[in-house]
Amino acid sequence: METNLKVILLAHTPNPEATIAMAAKLCYSPSDIESLKQKTATKDQKGFVEKLMNMGHMSPIEHASFTFAVEGISRACSHQLVRHRLASYSQQSQRYVSEEGGFDYVIPQTIKGDPELEKYFIEFMGKAQKAYNHVVKRLNKKGIKGEAANQDARFVLPNAAETKIMITMNARELLHFFRQRCCNRAQWEIRAMAIEMLKAVKGIAPTVFAVSGPGCLAGPCPEGAYTCGKAVEVRERFKKL
Repeated sequence: METNLKVILLAHTPNPEATIAMAAKLCYSPSDIESLKQKTATKDQKGFVEKLMNMGHMSPIEHASFTFAVEGISRACSHQLVRHRLASYSQQSQRYVSEEGGFDYVIPQTIKGDPELEKYFIEFMGKAQKAYNHVVKRLNKKGIKGEAANQDARFVLPNAAETKIMITMNARELLHFFRQRCCNRAQWEIRAMAIEMLKAVKGIAPTVFAVSGPGCLAGPCPEGAYTCGKAVEVRERFKKL
């Protein structure tokens, strides 16, 4: 069955921008921790955090973290996601979770826009399901059951198979992630996920993520000869997030 993208911000550092400000001020202040905490809590830190961002003093940004739950993405997407190594991931296992009841899958828009191709794609997903169930049943007859059967039957499942994953990243890594994956040159699925994640954190740490997104938001397109050539359109679109 086809599935849809869903991104939920599950948890985050309380008062993330105040935490970031306190971490930065600790580097230069002779004050004790309690005094710093009180001063930070009683004053708006927006201007100070803006100054940090403009200076490129990014290490304090790492003290704010965000945890997301994502479902409705394909295994093709999650393979790209986990290349971002400065993060923590917990992914639904195809070994411990059986797909005998029917696996969900993602259909690319280019395929959904073509009736003949979409029909072919869905039929292929059905064949993959039959192959999976056949392998499981044959292995069960040989006394191989549970995760021992699932772990080998999953070899016939396609990259389109849906997965669910929890992600925790600190704010600095998120800035990098958004720069890479909100770009028009990123694969469409991970770009859609990254944009939903960006929407979720913008309201929590608006100063940190004020100009977060693809590299062309803060200056010339960093893609050089590979630019999409739509920097103006991209900037306008991200202003509306």
